[in-house]
Amino acid sequence: MRDQKPYKLDFDTIEWSMTIAPGADCIQGLRWSTMQIYWVNVAKQPKNGEIVIVGSGFRYIAKPDFSGTDKFTLTVVGKNRRTEGASTVEVTVSRPTAQVVAAATHTH
Repeated sequence: MRDQKPYKLDFDTIEWSMTIAPGADCIQGLRWSTMQIYWVNVAKQPKNGEIVIVGSGFRYIAKPDFSGTDKFTLTVVGKNRRTEGASTVEVTVSRPTAQVVAAATHTH
């Protein structure tokens, strides 16, 4: 995940971005130290992958033929310190550049 800014559960909207290779997957938690998450909901499904809610996080699985970018939106409901609320997390997914893919697959 890049640009991962904390949300506040005060009906705010934040944007996150991630880079993932075609056919790969990523698991990301959504809980911060001062929060209690009640539930997470997929508000908008991705078109080039699959999103699965895992506890207070999510798993994004890119399609093997994924190219370009993908987007999905999550709604997080819970309590931050003593205040209950919700946040919207908009995630943009992109493929790594050719150099990053080559470095990630290179073995000695």
